[in-house]
Order: sequence, then structure tokens, then C-alpha cells
Amino acid sequence: MRYTKTINSEFAIVGGGIAGLAMAIAFQQINKDFVLFEQAKELKGIGAGFGLAANAMRALDLLGLRNEIEQIGYYLDSYNILDDKGRLLVSPHTHTISERYKQRNFAIHRADLHFFLLSKIKNQKLQLSKKAIRLEQHADAVTLFFEDGTQHTSRFLIIADGVKSPLRQQLIPSSKPRYSGYTCWRATIDNTEIILDKGTETWGKLGRFGMTPLTNNRIYWYACINTTPNNPIYRGYKVNDLLRRFQSYHEPIPAILAQTKDSELIWNDITDIKPLKHLTYDNILFIGDAGHATTPNMGQGACQALEDVAVLLDELKLEKNIREAFSSFEKRRLSRTKYITDTSKRIGEIAQWDSPVFITIRNVLMKFMPARLAQKNLNKLLSVDFMKYP
Repeated sequence: MRYTKTINSEFAIVGGGIAGLAMAIAFQQINKDFVLFEQAKELKGIGAGFGLAANAMRALDLLGLRNEIEQIGYYLDSYNILDDKGRLLVSPHTHTISERYKQRNFAIHRADLHFFLLSKIKNQKLQLSKKAIRLEQHADAVTLFFEDGTQHTSRFLIIADGVKSPLRQQLIPSSKPRYSGYTCWRATIDNTEIILDKGTETWGKLGRFGMTPLTNNRIYWYACINTTPNNPIYRGYKVNDLLRRFQSYHEPIPAILAQTKDSELIWNDITDIKPLKHLTYDNILFIGDAGHATTPNMGQGACQALEDVAVLLDELKLEKNIREAFSSFEKRRLSRTKYITDTSKRIGEIAQWDSPVFITIRNVLMKFMPARLAQKNLNKLLSVDFMKYP
């Protein structure tokens, strides 16, 4: 059945996160008619820090954004994995990887990246306070219905509203967020007293603790603990609770926690979604976490969102029929995003082991494992050119 009412735009994007904002920039570059809808009243880039690995920097290069983003990111020349006493377990060869892929690795604050991307989008293309709650799919259009009672009809829909996407769950009712088995606290604090200059992640019986420097003399840190989902005990945790938990870990972990204020803490359970069988449904396409949410253990959540945009832009530049472009996008992205989701889940399970026997075996194996095996997953990820057809 063809849609006979007014078409408001060629494309609609739902979600003003990294995937949605980058997609809007890409649409502007090729003069596509679109509107981006975001449920928040203001785009603040809620969250803390994350990594932009070499593949993400290549995607940003293809979007013409790399040079400017390098100015607001912190260059990471290493990111070691340590045990709870600070002893080295794995040291990935980041210099070799950077040279091989002709890109460098950066850490960046989510808000900094959000504000940068937002600055590239024309104001009239963005509508805030618009929470999409359901959709109706027609043969040649998609109608979005918003919580405020309004609606919008477009020829094509890009769904980029994250791991909890209500639109994905409407189209695929079985695809709900999948709990990882651990919960996480994050914060960004001042680096004046700590003077952290390297990124590390510590694996121990009591939990996992990561830290990395950011620009403007800041530190981003996170702590993960095994527990049941939405545990009320951990939901009420304060900094002193975390300090008691991790006080036996190596420095500067206790010092970083001591420098953190309760008001700076961000807490959430870590979730992903089971890999989807499809990313496109005729005139609807999923990108970013809405289509392939992954745990953060490979640092690839934002990176894969940026890859999505670079690949879709490449398809649209070929001036294909849009449905053909969506179909080709799925062929290029589905197996790669599944590999990352599955591998990241497995790494997280190993990293969160709390059995002393298993931890001892794991740590011994990691210390003496050849470098090529230690970073096998990273090499497999980065050795594949995501811009080529599989």
C-alpha cells in the first residue's frame, strides 16, 4: 500500500548520539533532505570518556573530520593491562598498529565529541525534546509517532537511538538489552594532582578499573564489579564505597577515587544486544548501538558507529537506489559488528573472572603469551579494511 499523505522529509534520523550526529553531517555533505530527532531537551554528551581507535580515526578521515577531532582528543601511545598489584599482563603494540593503519589512537570525552559534531549540523535540521515511541512502516514511507503527540513522515528512516531503542524493540520484539553480568561506575576528574600520562586497565578479583588521561588536564576512569542487574546496593554506592572496595589495588587507583566527588559519579549496568540477523528492513536502517550495541571491552562502541556512517555514505555516493544502498550496507557491516559484539562479550567475561584459581591461570597465560596472540583480536579487527566489501 503506497503512502498518499504529506512526506515531511526524505530521511529521518532518530537519536542524537554519535551515530545520529555523524549521520547528519554525512547527509549534509551529499545534500540529502533529512531531520534529526532527539528526545533530550539539550544535547550535552552525557557520559565520560572513550577511545577512538585507528579504525574510528579512519572513518572520521573519510568524513573530513579527523584533523579537527585530533585537536580535542588525547593521543594514546599505549594502553596496558595490569593485575591488581600493577604488574604488566599485556602491552599491545599500539605504535605498530598506528603505523600499519596510518592513524593514531585517541581518548576523548563524550561531551567534547558531541559538541564538536553538533557544531557541524545546521540548526534547522535538529529537533530536540522529540521522543519517538513507535513507527508505522508503509511501502514507500515511514511515519514516526512522538511522545508529545506529534508525528513525522519520511521516505526512509535511520534508527540510531541506542541500546534501549523502543523502535528496534517494536520491529524486533525479542531484541532487548542483554545484561553482561557486571555494573559500572565512571567519572571525569581533574588531573592536576594525579598527573596521569598513560592509559591502563587493571584486572583483579574485586573488579576491573580503567583510567586514561584526557585533554584539558582531565582523567577519565571506570570501575566494573560483578553483580545481579539493577542491584539496589550498588545503585546507592558512593565514592567512599568504591574506595573501600579498591583500596588494595595499586596506585593511583585509590588516589583517583579519593579525588572523585560523589556528584561526578555516573553509574549503569553494562549491556549489549544479541547480534541481529538484519540491520535493514526495506526503508528502515539501524546504525550504532541501536543495531549492534556491544560491551565496551574492545573500546569499539563509538568506533563502530562511525564506521557505519562512513560505509553508508560510501554507498549513497554511488547514487544507488536507497533500498539497494541499505541492503549493501547490511552486507558490509553485519558480520563485522557480530564479530565485535561476540568477541567483546567474551573478553569481558574473562576480564571479570573473580575465582582466584582462574585469575592465576589467566594472568600467567597473559604474561607469557606471545605478543601476536595477545593482540590477535585487535589485529583481526584492524587488519580488515571496513570500507571494502566482505
